[in-house]
Amino acid sequence: MQSNPMRKSAFHALPILLLAAACGTDSAGSANSANQNANASAPWFKEVAAERGLDFVHLRGLPKRFWFPEIAAGGGGFLDYNGDGHLDIYLVQSAVLVPDEVPAELADQPFPGNRLYRGKGDGSFADVTEEAGVGDAGYGMGFAVGDTDGDGDQDLFVSNVGRNVLYRNNGDGSFTDVSAASDLEHEGWTTSCAFLDYDRDGDLDLFAANYVNWSPGVEIPCRSHYGDRDYCHPNNYNSPTSDLLYENDGNGHFTDVSRRAGLTENFGNGLGVAVADFDANGYPDVYVANDLLANQLWMNQGDGTFKDEALLAGCAVNMNGTAEAGMGVAAVDIENDGDMDLFMTHLRDETNTCYVNRGGFFSDKTSLTGLGGPSIRFTGWGMGFADFNHDGERDTYVANGRVGIWMPEYDTVDRYAEPNLLFRGLPGGGFEEVLPRGGVAVPLVHNTRATAYGDMDGDGDIDVLVVDNDGPVRLLENTAPDQGHFLQLRVLDAHGFDAVGARVELPGPAAGQRPTQWRGVQVAYSYCASHDPRVHFGLGSASQAASVTVHWIEGQAEVFGPLEVDRSHTLRQGAGQALKR
Repeated sequence: MQSNPMRKSAFHALPILLLAAACGTDSAGSANSANQNANASAPWFKEVAAERGLDFVHLRGLPKRFWFPEIAAGGGGFLDYNGDGHLDIYLVQSAVLVPDEVPAELADQPFPGNRLYRGKGDGSFADVTEEAGVGDAGYGMGFAVGDTDGDGDQDLFVSNVGRNVLYRNNGDGSFTDVSAASDLEHEGWTTSCAFLDYDRDGDLDLFAANYVNWSPGVEIPCRSHYGDRDYCHPNNYNSPTSDLLYENDGNGHFTDVSRRAGLTENFGNGLGVAVADFDANGYPDVYVANDLLANQLWMNQGDGTFKDEALLAGCAVNMNGTAEAGMGVAAVDIENDGDMDLFMTHLRDETNTCYVNRGGFFSDKTSLTGLGGPSIRFTGWGMGFADFNHDGERDTYVANGRVGIWMPEYDTVDRYAEPNLLFRGLPGGGFEEVLPRGGVAVPLVHNTRATAYGDMDGDGDIDVLVVDNDGPVRLLENTAPDQGHFLQLRVLDAHGFDAVGARVELPGPAAGQRPTQWRGVQVAYSYCASHDPRVHFGLGSASQAASVTVHWIEGQAEVFGPLEVDRSHTLRQGAGQALKR
């Protein structure tokens, strides 16, 4: 594969070679040409992965195979597996897609697997994969985090091309593979996934998106417009599939209820997943970003079934009625009006799209946000919204990376590399791009897939984990200038789970000051990633204690506070002051 001509050595040497190659690419791209304009500022991030103990290098497969799944791989994110309050990191490997194809000189080498890094509390990490027992060596895509058996510990579900895996947390720093016993050993191509309590029975169920029905036997040689061997277009496979819904039976065992719930009525090429209560009926809904097919908005009917209402709701296709190449997706209240909107990344020549929620119906407002124009030259994947500089306006970081060889090329080593983008949030819901591009002193020009967001060092601001396809992981420490005050909240439901779907309202203190802000409790969004579950507010110059209202998904609301600013707080359902309606 031209992105890595040296990969003929043994598996254990690959990360070293890749790291050496990738470290030279930060300054190689032509993306540095636009470092000075009206939006230029001091860097918002510093890349610190190596110095903080992260030595993971993602591998997309054996050289010169060009199998379709290779170009979509690269998942990872945050979790707190040991419950110590410090974020840990799990990174998903994709080294060997078809073991029978491994060359003889590599046959006796162990396949690289997933890695778990324990957060030490000071922003540094230690590799604990072996003692934890979570080094699955399948062809990984992403993962989801949730307490599947109600014992208070976070379990791990790993999505693969092939056998999916559920690791049950033993509570002592180790995990047990219970995939078979839990009936979660689906064989296919699973991408983004999320735990949710879709039936509101008090235990976590699982939604898993599937991409296409793929096997090595369907591969054909494809070439780029320039005659080089390249990855095939998705239309060459023309094999969409349905997504999966597993109901938790209450003891950590799962039953596939996809057909009963209605998910087999529509097929798609699922890549991104976002969970939110889009119509405020008290039940979590699921949005799926599909590649080249209409997106799906699975509206929870409250009786164990879902209906795909994306077309009627206005978020299946773009404003021209065309299905686009949906990659990653986030549910976010961009307008701060109390309901959840959608933001989705797309293939180059298609703008990233913002669908604004109008009471359960969506309107494509991309052109009004400022997020569309800069994205049209790039292929977006992971993304997320956070107030990185604590000025009271959410910003967004967007990861990019190609799926084919196109001109111009930004990097001489990886022909699929593109620069990532950072946008500053503006009053009124608009955005402007921040330069240096991507918010770092020397723009990162790589082939990024997953991005995850969280306060990895406990200093109160949001950092970014960047997972590259076929390259080393990046960890962006938040160094944004002129940071204001903040408020950070862990919001738990009555069962002690992260209250996914709940909305948190922070009222503005007075006219002419900070406006009311809304945040949703989110754990799974972006692309093949898991995130810090804490809700985060930037407060600007406001330093006084603040009260918040939590709108629980069942319809009740509670007021908590006053809460001291520049602190992290835990809010549990039933512990606040009930708000009369």
